[in-house]
Amino acid sequence: MSVIDTRFLSKKMVRTAVLTAVAGVAVNAMAQEVTPVDQPPAAKGWQLDTVATGLPQPWGLAWLPDGRMLITGKKGTLHLQDGKGFKEIPVPGLPQLFASGQGGLLDIAVHPADKTNPRVYMTMASGSDDDNRTVLVQGVFDGKQVSGIKTLFSVKQGKSGGQHFGSRLLFLADGTMLMSIGDGGNPPQRVGTMLAREQAQNLATHQGKILHLTAEGKPVGKGALAGKPNAQPEIYSYGHRNVQGLALDAKSGRVYASEHGARGGDEINVVEAGKNYGWPLQSYTLDYTTREPVGQKVVAGMTQPVVVWTPSPGPSGLAFYTGKAFPQWQGSLFSGGLASKDVRRVQFDAAGKVTAQDSFDIGKRVRDVRQGPDGELYLLTDEASGSLLRIVPK
Repeated sequence: MSVIDTRFLSKKMVRTAVLTAVAGVAVNAMAQEVTPVDQPPAAKGWQLDTVATGLPQPWGLAWLPDGRMLITGKKGTLHLQDGKGFKEIPVPGLPQLFASGQGGLLDIAVHPADKTNPRVYMTMASGSDDDNRTVLVQGVFDGKQVSGIKTLFSVKQGKSGGQHFGSRLLFLADGTMLMSIGDGGNPPQRVGTMLAREQAQNLATHQGKILHLTAEGKPVGKGALAGKPNAQPEIYSYGHRNVQGLALDAKSGRVYASEHGARGGDEINVVEAGKNYGWPLQSYTLDYTTREPVGQKVVAGMTQPVVVWTPSPGPSGLAFYTGKAFPQWQGSLFSGGLASKDVRRVQFDAAGKVTAQDSFDIGKRVRDVRQGPDGELYLLTDEASGSLLRIVPK
């Protein structure tokens, strides 16, 4: 059984950790521990095509109904595809942007039902170094700019510093959306009276959660955890450290999330409503400072990942592939790697079991991975002058 590092847990969390560890012993025979993967083998039969360069610290991309792309820049810029290049377009009325550390203008999504004057949704870090949070804003693209910006949702509890904002968006088939929120930071970072990472198990706050929102930014119904004391109605799942990739398999309805560990232990999870994904009581990672295991690898009542990577590739951006260019890859996930500077393909069988993995060496930090409406795979590189790339057959 793994050792519980209690130096960065409150007394309440220590008691919870001990109780769940004891309970976990009883279910170890039933809950199968996941074996971490180091470096998957190299993929074959592909090459990179450069679509555009010179994008200032790009973070997220989305497609308009006419097929053109919108790309966010972390420092607060928005870029529209113009022929073979991109031009910056105005985004008047954004809330106060906190563009420090991991903060800034982050993900972007276009409402899938809109054919004209589409609603554009963006996540961002807002506030100051002493008091900031992840927010969701929405405007309308009128052909020239995104205007009429309004804040639809703000994380309830503010925090300090520039770590762990999340934040990805994913529209579901019913027009509602998921939004990931990071736990707020590494020890000794605190949010309120708790260590930031402990907030992932605190249902009274939004940190360390995936949220389920309407297109207007409201909770969907009474929430997945209705009936649990103090649970925020927006919470869809909890026990997350910092999810920066979300993808949907439209055929099966499965939602996948890629999640950062600390020292190793990056994860791919199948996300289901109301489930607890363990952080920081269950994980495959080591604490940055102590290098001790954080929590247990298997804990009763907590959901196991389907993939664990050690060392950390730093997953950011996730796509479920259904395109025709590579029919042998249909039904696979593609996960971008910031630290590993690659893209990793995870193959599943019909039941959702992982059957194979391989790696695409990009040579640059990969911030986002998306399948476009043309069925092609697009990548954004995480650089001051970033690139939009495409994976094509060789």
